[in-house]
Amino acid sequence: MLQVRWLGRVGFREALDLQRRLWAHSAENYLLLLEHHHVFTAGPSADEANLLVDPGDVGADCVRIDRGGDFTYHGPGQLVGYPILTLPGRRGGGLAETSAYVCDLEQVLIDALADLGLPGCGRFRGYPGVWLDLEGTPRKIAAIGVRLSRGRTMHGFALNVETDLSWFERIIPCGIRDFRPTSLRAEGCAATMREVADAVVGRAAERWSATGCERADVAWRHRPSDLSAFSRGQGPGQPSRPVEVSPPRSRARLAEAGVDGGLGLGERKPSWLRAGMDLNDGYLRLRRVMRQHELVTVCEEAGCPNIFECWGAGTATFMLNGERCTRACGFCLVDTRQPAPLDPGEPRRVADAVAEMGLDHAVVTAVARDDLPDGGAAAFAETIAAIRDRSPGTTVEVLVPDFAGDASSLQTVLDASPDTLNHNIETVARLQRAVRPSAGYARSLALLARSASAGHITKSGIIVGMGEDDAEVDLTLADLAAVGVSIVTIGQYLRPTSHHIPVARWVPPESFERWREAGTALGIDHVESSPLTRSSYHAAESAAAVELSPRARPVPA
Repeated sequence: MLQVRWLGRVGFREALDLQRRLWAHSAENYLLLLEHHHVFTAGPSADEANLLVDPGDVGADCVRIDRGGDFTYHGPGQLVGYPILTLPGRRGGGLAETSAYVCDLEQVLIDALADLGLPGCGRFRGYPGVWLDLEGTPRKIAAIGVRLSRGRTMHGFALNVETDLSWFERIIPCGIRDFRPTSLRAEGCAATMREVADAVVGRAAERWSATGCERADVAWRHRPSDLSAFSRGQGPGQPSRPVEVSPPRSRARLAEAGVDGGLGLGERKPSWLRAGMDLNDGYLRLRRVMRQHELVTVCEEAGCPNIFECWGAGTATFMLNGERCTRACGFCLVDTRQPAPLDPGEPRRVADAVAEMGLDHAVVTAVARDDLPDGGAAAFAETIAAIRDRSPGTTVEVLVPDFAGDASSLQTVLDASPDTLNHNIETVARLQRAVRPSAGYARSLALLARSASAGHITKSGIIVGMGEDDAEVDLTLADLAAVGVSIVTIGQYLRPTSHHIPVARWVPPESFERWREAGTALGIDHVESSPLTRSSYHAAESAAAVELSPRARPVPA
């Protein structure tokens, strides 16, 4: 089965990290389809003279990578495909095997372009890629650069759909001076990016999978207005939760994702979702500790239904960097107004509370702070160090935001050696833009891939009941397993207020049990799955179960 994912617009380095992890860790065959932000890439032997501008001067990045080829360009309007395939009978990575695979890849594109009404595409001897008008003025419509090692492929193709071809004037594309690039649009083909992707997927499935493909797509339309003001670089703006029922932008995004209506506010919860109030002694004691140290917990800020059970058992999730988030996720109760300045004493106070409570396992999270250069990563590192100093025997789990895709910020946290690195993917690919428009499915998978590749126990979580179907959750579990996630939590979405997206369905307990079994079968070490499960629910037990598992810590790629 070929696993196909349309990922939308993705940073080049994020896509590269995701590719590398799928290549090294997963046995599944994947085809990642996406667009990139403006970037020039080059193989190890590329000639610097073929880069004609300073990339920074034109708003582009420049990345050296482990594939053949000279300088090329990727950017908006270009369909980029990364097949990560295990090729039967091609265990080596020699010239003959690689050439045969390149021919396969070229043929997929040639056939797909013919399906789109662009005949006459073919190979141009001595020049890899797909070309037009071979008998007249040859023009290159798709570049190919691959790596084949141990019978498994990386990198792939870049097909110009409606690309701004002026970007190619800033390089000597693929070191070829005599021929110019073209695009479907320049050749008079009006096919949309989705239509082109569909054609490529059809031909790829024919060539590389006897059983077809399983496909998941993120949203095909993106608007700057979908993002919070901070994510657009405009500061806090107005509070992102006006007093109204389900803001129009959220409703429109859900409708575009195929989710209409939802359960009414007066819809009674099923019995399995009713968590009672229990002001037990443990809960009251922990609340006093939190107030004494002036700490914030996600348990309170996000309205967790398990607060009485968890606090009663002496466990809580500390929240760093204030109580105001710079994102505007449609499911989350955390405040989204102007964040307060950082409190330098917060890491020490968290460590003092951990010591006072005698915790064996501490969970630390934070609001997203897109207003900070490091996204708030330093506070995680400082808190891990402070807890280790005060309570050397305590294991530390961090639940991190995506740091806007910045790898160096994530590395700051990884260098502090948390015992578990958690980052929630939250929902299925189709609903990402509707549910958390300032984040991204590929970005989250790349972050998890980086963590697992570094050898950390890696964890993620899914909320269900926001408009997904069971099969989409299955595919998300498969993606988490493919990048090496060891722990997954799955729980029912509960609408916090009328301002938030509606509940689409109440998911029955038997579905959660099936996902627990399915995740385990996929190779995930521990799946905590129940209607009231949240990211930190039974966190200590989950971490202990994984520590005891023979496959607990993935081998770094």
